[in-house]
Amino acid sequence: QVQLVESGGGLVQTGGSLRLSCTASGRTFSNYVMSWFRQAPGKEREFVAGIGRSTVSTLLADAVKGRFTISRDNAKNTAFLQMNNLKFEDTAVYYCAQRSTEGNIVYTFAWQYGYWGQGTQVTVSS
Repeated sequence: QVQLVESGGGLVQTGGSLRLSCTASGRTFSNYVMSWFRQAPGKEREFVAGIGRSTVSTLLADAVKGRFTISRDNAKNTAFLQMNNLKFEDTAVYYCAQRSTEGNIVYTFAWQYGYWGQGTQVTVSS
């Protein structure tokens, strides 16, 4: 049974930083693409960042390029989202997601991921 557990959310001022973690269990972590999505109130869930099996394969949404970094530690079954220079519009519930099938392509639609964490709230005060 696959489980994803996020941590690291919180309240931060504009310009601040947070680091989210997502620890997975239940199958071989290194075989699957990991991504982060976010959902603000009244909005659809949107892709933020993804990382392939190979750590050199990453994809970031335009809204976060230059501010966010995604990484993974396969030895610890954990993916990370480093968020710097946070803006008010980054406020959302952040979810980590894992692809259902093995591979190295980062997909950007929520329906393309089969496993999800419970979400962690990130609130950026202006």
